Amino acid sequence: MYTWESISGPGTIDDLVADADAAGYPDMTTRRIHDWIAKGLLDQPRLRTRRRGSDKAEHSATQRRLLLLLLDKRQQVAHLSSLAQVPLAMWLWWDGYVPTRQAQRAWTTWVGRGRRNQEVAREGALGLLEQAGHQLATETARARFVRVITELGNGKALTVRGRAELVDAVRDVMEPESVFAASGLVRALGPAQTPMTVETVVTHIEALSAALGRTLDGKVDAALLERTRAVHRASMTDYLAERGNLAAGAGAVAELFREPTFQEQFDQAGHQLLLALGMHLIHRRPQSQGFSTAAPV
Repeated sequence: MYTWESISGPGTIDDLVADADAAGYPDMTTRRIHDWIAKGLLDQPRLRTRRRGSDKAEHSATQRRLLLLLLDKRQQVAHLSSLAQVPLAMWLWWDGYVPTRQAQRAWTTWVGRGRRNQEVAREGALGLLEQAGHQLATETARARFVRVITELGNGKALTVRGRAELVDAVRDVMEPESVFAASGLVRALGPAQTPMTVETVVTHIEALSAALGRTLDGKVDAALLERTRAVHRASMTDYLAERGNLAAGAGAVAELFREPTFQEQFDQAGHQLLLALGMHLIHRRPQSQGFSTAAPV
């Protein structure tokens, strides 16, 4: 079986095609590799020059191994854009494997546009509703919540009026009037250190909207991505140190604070980066890591 250990050094694009074939993926062609480079799934090769003419450009041994990982992961995803989370995760957590120039292209690929973006946005809205929604929230309130957040997750700008509607939509599902109007109480889920309230959910969505808008406008450059990565790493270091205490006090939402599997870390990389970018853009450090990062909204 052709594995990572079979690769000992850099190679040309022909070597990448041969690697794929040896690993059992004969459909990998030179053209497809060029397409994956353009999408940020792979990095650009390093040019080599000679006194006369030139040798074929080379891909590093790390990129050759990344190709094998991508080919294996491709069997589990429905869209090519989902594969972009693999190099994003490697860039987000480990230095020296994926350069920022590649991560920048992978980021644009992962965010995507059009119908897929809308489907992912709706999936994220439904996931957030499951976490934060009160059991007595009306079907009308739930439908409005999903609609508002899906629109924002699909690139709709968050205006002053839109933010007011967002606050109402979140409050109607988290604090239904039939339960909270008379008491005047505020609902707070999870641990006391990082409670999930109407305000924190709105901030969460506002951050995601800001990050998505900046990305779709083509204004997320390498420097901004690197600043966001630094903020996210610092925030996660703090969170991991406190995760045990947070889980102990989380009650019904303790599942949100469990340790993610290795696979989940890859699957959540895009959403984690989107949230970190959004928090950075609205001048706040990422707050609650308790929100699900299974899909972006």
